[in-house]
Amino acid sequence: MNNYTGQFSDFTLLGFFSQSKHPTLLAGVIFVVFLMALSGNALLILLILFDTHLHTPMYFFISQLSLMDMMYISVTVPKMLMDQVLGNHRISAAACGMQMFLYLTLAGSEFFLLASMSYDRYVAICHPLRYPVLMNYRVCLLLLSVCWLLGSLDGFMFTPFAMTFPFCGSREIHHFFCEVPAVTKLSCSDTWLYETFMYVCCVLMLLIPVTVISGSYSSILLTVLRMNSAEGRKKALATCSSHMTVVILFYGAAIYTYMLPASLHTSEKDMVVSVFYTILTPLLNPLIYSLRNKNVTEAMKKFLGMKPLLRETLK
Repeated sequence: MNNYTGQFSDFTLLGFFSQSKHPTLLAGVIFVVFLMALSGNALLILLILFDTHLHTPMYFFISQLSLMDMMYISVTVPKMLMDQVLGNHRISAAACGMQMFLYLTLAGSEFFLLASMSYDRYVAICHPLRYPVLMNYRVCLLLLSVCWLLGSLDGFMFTPFAMTFPFCGSREIHHFFCEVPAVTKLSCSDTWLYETFMYVCCVLMLLIPVTVISGSYSSILLTVLRMNSAEGRKKALATCSSHMTVVILFYGAAIYTYMLPASLHTSEKDMVVSVFYTILTPLLNPLIYSLRNKNVTEAMKKFLGMKPLLRETLK
């Protein structure tokens, strides 16, 4: 404990630019991806907001997923790019804790939002006549509120403990943001109990949504196989396959980060996986839901068709 560096001292985010042969080019690519993710998700939200044909529970949840993705990518990327531009990789303990809390809250909320979206598809396909009653606007708001509540509990449970551990010697975080496993590695105290508690909580936070998703899609598959209409089967499978693609991308990365043994982790692998689900997933989600969704593409065509008319009106 002689090298105890103080609870409120700054950390240093080493990031992955230092390991690249062309850090400026890499920063430029990430900046472009960041802008594309923000614009893609914002456009999807606007289309859902202004097109009355998209005012349904399914698109309401998709718009909330896009909102979470915009916030999610904004928690990590701007700080990382500013560090590279300014050459200052330090982050205060308070800023580190806030980044950790927001990241955990948004990730946890998205876990449960994806489960809510699968339940919505289950009701729509398996109980279409009762769908307007079972998935009315009040129910959608309630499900969304529960997602945010459970996500914030995730942040409140893990952040205070992780940031109050004693840190000895180096405060260099081998990551591009304050992710829990990367921060706790720096502690000179025994974090076994905390890591065990985090593992159990992560199992529960993944097990509950995965159970809902698995049960929903098992019922959907049985219902689709009994459909007489080939067009109905195709439409149902197309809608569900888009959602399952997003689920696999997001949950797969989370399982690697929080549930695999520490012996299988390295700083380089952790950063690559984190880039995948903090930067690439927010970019891919709007593409998956727009390119594979006929209603969204139709709304896009109408939106693009309105732009010349708007110009003529303004003249």
